[in-house]
Amino acid sequence: MNARRLSAGRLALIASALIALSLIVVLPLAMVFHEALRQGAGAYVAALAEPDAWAAMRLTLLVAAISVPLNAVFGLAAAWTIAKFEFRGRSLLVTLIDLPFSISPVVSGLVWVLLFGVNGWLGPLMQELGIRVIFNITGVILATLLVTLPFVARELIPLMEQQGGDEETAAITLGAGPWTTFFRVTLPNVKWGLLYGVLLCNARAMGEFGAVSVVSGHIRGLTNTLPLHVEILYNEYDFVGAFAVATVLAGLALVTLGLKSALEWRHAGELAAVRRH
Repeated sequence: MNARRLSAGRLALIASALIALSLIVVLPLAMVFHEALRQGAGAYVAALAEPDAWAAMRLTLLVAAISVPLNAVFGLAAAWTIAKFEFRGRSLLVTLIDLPFSISPVVSGLVWVLLFGVNGWLGPLMQELGIRVIFNITGVILATLLVTLPFVARELIPLMEQQGGDEETAAITLGAGPWTTFFRVTLPNVKWGLLYGVLLCNARAMGEFGAVSVVSGHIRGLTNTLPLHVEILYNEYDFVGAFAVATVLAGLALVTLGLKSALEWRHAGELAAVRRH
């Protein structure tokens, strides 16, 4: 009897979770695609073929292509330093890496305005040098870099701490140099955790809205990423265009989710070690 009650309770919880996910995730996602195709495939394709939409797609991919590798390199170096060495300021470094998680994305954008805006600390110097950061692609990249900075490092730090430094010490004892040790021992041990962090970083980079909105200036065809372009189209009552562009973001998110799920399935043990922390 107890086993039956337990089984019934488990089924009820699973059913409740599935219903909640269907209402919160699946139904809104289905409505996005429904609204995008409401006027037919022709209108959908025309909305995606618009020059401003293409410009937003290119900029979104460009920003991700720049910010994700940079954060991957930074995250790998920061995780290696924090996990393998003891030094003064180690806790401060970890806190600074976590800082973008705790502040609003809008604040992350305002930081760059305060630094490089016309009345910012470095604004006059940037004007003299002829360098434009705010309301330019440079500002969009910097804002995205800041909000995506913790993802790779935060996936690698607990994994490297758990692995310890015995293998690196053995390699150095056998005569391997620092770079050989890094590329032959350290990097292979964390490659799947690194890839997992890169996927999360990429998903956030392509979907970032708040920080990018502050620094972009919403210049159509120049500084609008896909999320900003969706907002502009929606505010102009171009609902089909807005939802059509939104499906591109949704598609990119689904691809990222699929890659993430495949990675978790193939390397469940190592990724479980990452998530334990």
